[in-house]
Amino acid sequence: QVQLVESGGGLVQAGGSLRLSCAASGRTDSIAAASWFRQAPGKEREFVAGLSWGAASTSYTDSVKGRFTISRDVAKNTVYLQMSSLKPEDTAVYYCAASRSGVRSGVYNYWGQGTQVTVSS
Repeated sequence: QVQLVESGGGLVQAGGSLRLSCAASGRTDSIAAASWFRQAPGKEREFVAGLSWGAASTSYTDSVKGRFTISRDVAKNTVYLQMSSLKPEDTAVYYCAASRSGVRSGVYNYWGQGTQVTVSS
């Protein structure tokens, strides 16, 4: 089992920045990829950014390209999402997820509890 704990959410004005953290514990050697998802009120959960654990290759949804950066600290088993130039439409609960199969599989075995990000206009 893998446990994921997110932190770093909060309230920020449009144009501001936040950094989310996702600390993994347990069987972290089973993780092939880690990603961030978000879910806004009344909307479906969507993929935001993903990272292949071994190669550190990344992918992003179009709406955040150039504004968000996903990264990891192997020694700390922590994945980060640096968010800049935030927009009100980025407001959502952000979830960290880990996959044993890789980003392209679309299968995520472990999920964090979520952290709220609110961007005011």
